[in-house]
Amino acid sequence: MDIALQKEESLLLRKIGEAAASLGIPCWLVGGFVRDKMLDRPCKDIDIVCLGDGIELAKAAAALLLKNPKVNYFKNFGTAQFTINGWDIEFVGARKESYSLHSRKPEVSAGTLEDDQLRRDFTINAMAISLNTADYGKLLDPFNGMKDLRHGMLRTPQEPAATFSDDPLRMMRAIRFASQLGFHIHAMAFAAIQQEKERIKIVSIERITDELNKIVMSPVPSRGFDLLYKSGLLDIIFPQMTALAGAEYVDGKGHKDNFYHTLQVLDNISEHTDNVWLRWAAILHDIAKPATKRFEEGHGWTFHGHEVVGGRMVPKIFAQLKLPLAEPMRYVRKLVELHLRPISLTKENITDSAVRRLLFDAGDQYEDLMTLCRADITSKNPFKVKKYLANFDWVEKRAEEVEGKDKMRNWQPPVDGNEIMSLFNLRPGKTVGTLKTALRDAILDGVIPNEREASLQFLTETASGIASPEGLADKA
Repeated sequence: MDIALQKEESLLLRKIGEAAASLGIPCWLVGGFVRDKMLDRPCKDIDIVCLGDGIELAKAAAALLLKNPKVNYFKNFGTAQFTINGWDIEFVGARKESYSLHSRKPEVSAGTLEDDQLRRDFTINAMAISLNTADYGKLLDPFNGMKDLRHGMLRTPQEPAATFSDDPLRMMRAIRFASQLGFHIHAMAFAAIQQEKERIKIVSIERITDELNKIVMSPVPSRGFDLLYKSGLLDIIFPQMTALAGAEYVDGKGHKDNFYHTLQVLDNISEHTDNVWLRWAAILHDIAKPATKRFEEGHGWTFHGHEVVGGRMVPKIFAQLKLPLAEPMRYVRKLVELHLRPISLTKENITDSAVRRLLFDAGDQYEDLMTLCRADITSKNPFKVKKYLANFDWVEKRAEEVEGKDKMRNWQPPVDGNEIMSLFNLRPGKTVGTLKTALRDAILDGVIPNEREASLQFLTETASGIASPEGLADKA
C-alpha cells in the first residue's frame, strides 16, 4: 500500500476489495482520503469508485463488514453509502460529466477510471489507490498529484477556466484548501478564478457559506479571506466585508485599512479559540466602520457609534449568508455591540458601577468578549501592545473583584416582576417595567446593595414617587 493505514482502515479496505473481487468489479480508493493520508491528516470519509454498479458493491461490502448491513443508496445518482465505527464509506461507479451553462448539476454517464479522475477538482484529489488483487495498494496518479502535494500546489486536472465554469463551487473549494492546508493556488488556476468569478452566482448561498465557514475555521483564516478578496469572489458573496478595504487620506491624515486589520484580528483570535461564532464576531466587529466614517477638522477620521450600527447589521448579514438567526446571531451581535466597552474602561478612572454594567451586559459572554478585545490589538509597536494588554489585565482584575462582591454576571434581581405586581397590586404594564429598570439601575450604579431587603425598601420609595394618575394607570 502506497499510504500508511491504521489496522482497522486496512481491514476495511481489504474487505471492500474482497467484495469487489467476488462481483468481478474493479475498484479504487480515491479522493480526499488518499490526499489526507499522504498529508498525515485525520480523515473519516472513504470514497470508493468502481467500474460497475456502485450500489451493488456497497451492498456486498456491507454484508462482509456489518452484522446488520444497512446501505443508503440513491438510484438516480448511482451512489451508495454506509457507516461503520465512525467511518463514512461512499461508493459510486466511475463516470464522466458534462455541464450546462446555468447549472452546476452535471449530465452523468458511465466512464473509465481515467474519466473519473479527470472530472475531479484538483490534482491532489484525483489520485487513486487500487483495491484489486492484481495490483492492490498501487497508486494511480495521472496528473502528478503527489508532486503537487509535495510542493503545496493546487492545480486542476483539466483547463482551469473550464473546471471552474462547470462547477463554480470549485473556486471556493480552491481557496478553502489553500487556507486549510497552507497551499498555493497555481497562477493559471487563480487567474481562471478571477475570470470566472461571476459564475459563483449560480451556486446556492448555503453551499457558499459552508465553504466560507471552513475558511473561517482554518488555521490561518486570513489567508482564505485575502484570496477571496483578491479573486473578486468576496465582493460578490460578502460585499460588506470588502467595503472595509482601503485607507483614505485628507490633509495628510489617514486611517488604517480596516479590511486587513479585521483579518489580523481574526488570525489573532483563531490562535485562542475554535468557536466559529467567536471568530465571526472578530470578522464583524468593525463591519460598520465604512457606514460611520467621518473626517473631523482638527481631529481626523472618526467611526463614532460603529459598534451600535454594526450590531444592527449583524442580523442582516446572517440572513444574507443563511447563517443561523437564533442564538449564534444574538451571541455575535452582543459581542459586536460590546467590543469597545472594555477598551473604554482602560481610558478612565474605572468605577465599580462601570464594571458592574460590563459584567451585567456581557453575562456568559464576558470571557469571550475579553478574548475579542485582546485580539483587537494589532499595533506593530510592541510597547503599545504591552501597554494595552496590561490595561486589559487591570480591567479583568477589577472585574474579578467586583464580581466577587456583587455577583453581577447572569444577575437576577432580588425582587422580580411577579413580586412587584403582587406587592403594589399592579397588572403587567409600563409601571412594572419602570420599577424593574429603576431597581436594576440602582444596584448596577451602587445606589443600593444587591440584597433583597434594600431592594424592597428602594422599590417602596420609588413606587410612592410614581404614584400619580399616570403612574398608576395600570393599577388594578
